[in-house]
Amino acid sequence: MSYLATRLSLIQPSPTLAMTAKASQMKAEGIDVIALSAGEPDFDTPDHIKEAAKIAMDKGLTKYTAVDGLPDLKKAIQAKFKKDNSLDYDLDQLMAATGGKQVIFNALMATINPGDEVIIPAPYWVSYPDMVNLFGGVPKIIQCPEVAGFKLTPALLESAITLNTKWLILNSPSNPTGELYSQQELEALGKVLERHPHIMVMCDDIYEYLVYDNQPFMTLASVCPGLQSRCLIVNGVSKSYSMTGWRLGYGAGPKPLIKAMTMLQSQSTSNPCSITQAAAIAAINGDRSFLKDWCQSFAARRNLTAQLINDIPGLACRIPQGAFYLYINCQGILGKRTPSGQLIENDNQFAQYLLAEAFVAVVSGDAFGLSPYFRISYATSDAVLKQACLRIREAVEKLV
Repeated sequence: MSYLATRLSLIQPSPTLAMTAKASQMKAEGIDVIALSAGEPDFDTPDHIKEAAKIAMDKGLTKYTAVDGLPDLKKAIQAKFKKDNSLDYDLDQLMAATGGKQVIFNALMATINPGDEVIIPAPYWVSYPDMVNLFGGVPKIIQCPEVAGFKLTPALLESAITLNTKWLILNSPSNPTGELYSQQELEALGKVLERHPHIMVMCDDIYEYLVYDNQPFMTLASVCPGLQSRCLIVNGVSKSYSMTGWRLGYGAGPKPLIKAMTMLQSQSTSNPCSITQAAAIAAINGDRSFLKDWCQSFAARRNLTAQLINDIPGLACRIPQGAFYLYINCQGILGKRTPSGQLIENDNQFAQYLLAEAFVAVVSGDAFGLSPYFRISYATSDAVLKQACLRIREAVEKLV
């Protein structure tokens, strides 16, 4: 008899982390693998943020803090929402956690009852459905085709809503597509949601500052003020400040929800790392001028990689407006055979072929709920991206 809980059968390991781990193992074995699977910037955390952490340690900020975060951190988050998003929150509408992932986990744990439905537009971030499943909810996956920009439309949203719908999850800019919802698109979705007051909306804004081509970032709560009381905004310092390993996310939402999420956190991890909180205060309050250079670099890498990919017969991708991913259509590859004679029938098999033949780690589209695609991250140097695309081209040319 297994001693493991049956609920574990409802989830599986993160496909992105699994592919990254496999690539790391191959590297440890001496294989020259290029990993384009991980979703993290290659830039170092800015010096003023690291310095704030050092000062915090020297001052002895190494003890427990309030479960939902230091008062100064919550004040910084409060000021950020006012300045950047024109949103007003009381301090008890805010909480900090060990990464944006924990904010989402806390929120779903606090609200999902068995049978509750969560609308998740696909392609989606890989962890959303598993978290919903873990708490007995029903992920309502709505496939959003490439012709619609991989975005949820009002008609698709309306068709998915039932009396059991508890949440809609919106991620903009998106992981894995990098697509950005415009003000007009959010307004149109908002009109649908206004007709269904029983639905909460989770706005995953983790890539807020990584937007290109002079496109404005918008979040639903500011575009549709009447919905703010039903929105949980999830954000953090991981992506925009290159602090993925520091683990600091934050949420803003209705007081009863934030109170419940904080109670759950008090019985799981307690407060986020005190030193990380000090660093996050410096990040959120500090100078963000470095982001201009980062975004210019990301946009240039995006353009370079998209051009190289679109020049490979059988592959094609859109030019995204945010984040640092390309979601690449590989329909033209399916049905071909590898040099060993294996038939490539789906995007997962193609991703495995690229790892085995080209030593390039990517993540297949089935992990994100929409095939046949694969995701690559262009958060690495031009030289590495050029080499990776050359390897992909050579691997594709070997198919017959």
